[in-house]
Amino acid sequence: MAGKLAHAGSFVVDDIQVKGLQRISAGTVYNYLPVSVGETFTDEKQASAIRSLFNTGFFKDITLERDGNTLIVTVVERPSVAKIVIEGNKDIKKEDLTEALKKIGLAEGKVYNKQVLDKVEQEMRRQYFSHGKYGLKIKTEVTDLTRNRVGIRIEISEGRVAKIKQINIVGNKTFASDALRKEFELSTTNFLSFYSKDDQYSKQKLSADLEKLRSYYLDRGYINFSIESTQVDITADKKEIYITINVKEGEVYTLEKVKLSGELIVPPEDLIKLVRVGPGEIFSRKNATETSKAISDRLGDEGYTFANVNMVPEINEQSKTVAMTFFVDPGKRVYVRRINVKGNTKTRDEVIRREARQMESSWAASSKIERTKTRLDRLGYFEEVGVETPPVTGVADQIDVNYTVKEKASGNLQAGIGYSQVQGIIFNANVSQDNIFGTGKRLDFAFNNSSILTRYNLGFTDPYYTLDGVSLGYNLGYTSRNAYAANLAAYNTTITNAGVNFGIPLNEFDRVGFDLELKRTEIENTAYSSDTILKFLGFTKYTSGQIRSKSFTSLSTSAGWTHDTLDRATFAHSGGQQRISALATIPGSDLEYYKVGYKHQHYFPLSNDFTFRLLGEVAHGGGYGSTDGLPFFENYFAGGTGDVRGFMQNTLGVIDATTLNSNAYTNRPIGGATKLIGKAELFFPIPFLSDVKSVRIGSFVDAGTLSPGLSTGDLRKYFRYSVGLSGEWLSPFGALAVSVAQPLNSESGDRTQAFQFTFGSGF
Repeated sequence: MAGKLAHAGSFVVDDIQVKGLQRISAGTVYNYLPVSVGETFTDEKQASAIRSLFNTGFFKDITLERDGNTLIVTVVERPSVAKIVIEGNKDIKKEDLTEALKKIGLAEGKVYNKQVLDKVEQEMRRQYFSHGKYGLKIKTEVTDLTRNRVGIRIEISEGRVAKIKQINIVGNKTFASDALRKEFELSTTNFLSFYSKDDQYSKQKLSADLEKLRSYYLDRGYINFSIESTQVDITADKKEIYITINVKEGEVYTLEKVKLSGELIVPPEDLIKLVRVGPGEIFSRKNATETSKAISDRLGDEGYTFANVNMVPEINEQSKTVAMTFFVDPGKRVYVRRINVKGNTKTRDEVIRREARQMESSWAASSKIERTKTRLDRLGYFEEVGVETPPVTGVADQIDVNYTVKEKASGNLQAGIGYSQVQGIIFNANVSQDNIFGTGKRLDFAFNNSSILTRYNLGFTDPYYTLDGVSLGYNLGYTSRNAYAANLAAYNTTITNAGVNFGIPLNEFDRVGFDLELKRTEIENTAYSSDTILKFLGFTKYTSGQIRSKSFTSLSTSAGWTHDTLDRATFAHSGGQQRISALATIPGSDLEYYKVGYKHQHYFPLSNDFTFRLLGEVAHGGGYGSTDGLPFFENYFAGGTGDVRGFMQNTLGVIDATTLNSNAYTNRPIGGATKLIGKAELFFPIPFLSDVKSVRIGSFVDAGTLSPGLSTGDLRKYFRYSVGLSGEWLSPFGALAVSVAQPLNSESGDRTQAFQFTFGSGF
C-alpha cells in the first residue's frame, strides 16, 4: 500500500484534512504526521508520513492527496474486535487464556490485526505445553460484522496430558538415581499425581529441578559438578515423555580456611558466631549461603539495609580444598524517613503505630521492621499484613517503610452446639468485639440459656491502658450450672463473680498478669448426689426430696507469666508460647485453696504449608488452712475438643461412685486435682483448596490424665490417649473446629465420642 499526490513537487501546507475515520480521532492522525500547517511537504515527508501511520497498526490503507495547498489524508481503518469466543478449554480457565491473549495484543475492543492473530496459536501452545498437553489442536475463525467489526472464534481440542514415563540420570556414581530423583518436583506417575500433577512435564519445573540437583551436589562438596546435557523426548502419539539428564560429578572438596574481610562495622566476634562453615568440613554452598545471609541480617539490624556479603572461594585443584573468604561491604547506613500504613479503613492509625518497633528518623533495623509486621499479624484484626521498604527517590541513605493491611471483621459470634441423651441439643453463644470502634479495646458479652447452663458475663479490656502497654480489664459474671447434665457428678452451682486484671509487658516476648476476683459460690445437691457431695454439704444421710445448699465467699488473687513468640494469633506457623499461672484464695476466705499450672506449645514449620505442633500442660490444686484438699467443684476436667479428643466432654478421670442412697448410684466423673495433657499434631492444607490461610486439616495424637492427687499410680490409672483427624476453619461467622478420633485405650465405663465439633473456639 502506498500514498500518492495529485501534483508532484513540494508545497507549503495551508490545511490538513483527514477522511475515512470511524473510531480513531483526527488528533491521533495529526500526532503521527511528520508535517504541520505552515511547513513544507516533500516527497521524503510523504514516505515518512505513510510509514508512521502504518506503524500505528490502526489502518490497512492510507492515501495522501493534494488539493491546492491542502493535504488530504484518506485512511481505511482496520476493524475492531467485537467479541472473542473460546471453546473447548477445560484444563485452563477462559480468564487465564483471555489474559494471555491480551498481553500479545488481542482483546475485545482492540484493533484487529491478522499478524497478531497469527501469534495466538503460538501463545496458546505455550500455555498448554506448560500443562503437559502436547496433542493440542487449535482452529481460529474470523467473521466480519457490521460497523467495521470482526468476531473471533477459537476452537480448542486439548487432547490428553502427556505423562512422564521415565526420568533417567546418567553419569552419577556416588549417589543413587532414586535418591536424586526424590529432590525433584517432577516425577513419574504415582498415586498422588492426580492432585500434585507432578507427572506433567513443564520446562520451568525441569529448570527448577536441575537447579535442585546442582544444589544437592554443591552442598556435599562437589564444586565442579556440572550438568552436561538434558534431553526431553516425547513419543509419536504425544502421550509419554522421557527425560534424560547427563551429569558429571567431579570430586569432593573440603574447606582449608575461612576468614572475614572488608568493612566489618560490628565487632568481629559477633560475626564469627554467625559463620556456619569451618576448616576441615566438606564444602557446602548451602551453609556458605546461610552464613552470608546471617551476616547480612546482622548488619541490617545496625541500619545497613543494603549490605552485601560476598562469598569469594579460592579453589586449589591439586589439594581439592577451598579457602573461603566472606567479603563484607556494608554500604551506607540507611535511615527510615516515614512509616506509612494503608488499608486500615476502620482501625485507628494509632492502634497500628503503637505496635511499631521500628521508629521514624532512626536507622532501619531489619529485625524491628519484621517484628512490627509480626505484631500486627498477632493483633487478630487483619487478614493480611504486608511490608515494603522502597528507597527514597534522590536520597541514597533513606527508605520508607510501608505497611499494608487488609482488615477483617473483628466482631465475633462464638457458639457451641452439642447433644446429650439427657438434655438433647445444647446451645451457647459469645459475642465479642476485639477492636471496638477501631480503638483496639475489647468488649465481651457471653450468654447461655440452655437447661444445662445459664451464664451471663460482661468483660472489657484496654490493652494499652498506659502508653507502655500495661493492660487493664474488668469482668462481671453470673453462672448457674447443672453439672449432672454436663456429664459430671450430680450437683448444681450458682456463681456470681466480679474481677479486675492487669497485664504488664516485661520485654518484647514476656508478660506478667495479675488478677483479683471476688466470687460467691452456692452449691446444691440433687436426688442423685454422691456421698462426697452430700458430706461436703453437711448431710449424714439422704432422705428423698431433701435438698440442701451451701454458699461460700472467697477473694482470690492470681498471677501469671507468659512467654509468647508465635508468629500469628490464629493458625500459627512458627514460634511457641509458655504460660505459668498460680491462684490462691486470700486467707480468711470461706474456702482456702490454691491452683498452679504450666502450659507450653510450640509450632515447627516443616514447609510453607506444613506445620507440626507439640503441646503439654500440667496443673495441680489443693487446699490449705481449714480447707482439706481442693473443693470438688474447683476440680480440673478433661475430655473433648479442648484436650483429649474421642472422649466425651469432661468425662475423663476420677469417677465418683459413692452414695448414701443405693438407688442413686450413677458412676459420674467428678474431675481431679491433678491434670496432665499432651498433644502432637501435624497441620496441612486441604487438597484442591487454594485458600490455605483460613482452612487447614491435621492428624493428631492426644493424651491426658486426671487424678485425685500427685500419685504416680493414679496418674497411670486414668491415663487415656487417642488418634484422629482434625479440621479448622476461620469462617465469617466464627471459628469452626471438627475432629474424628479413635480412643486407643478406652476401658469399660469410659464415654467415647468419635465425632466432635465446636463453633467459635479458639485455636
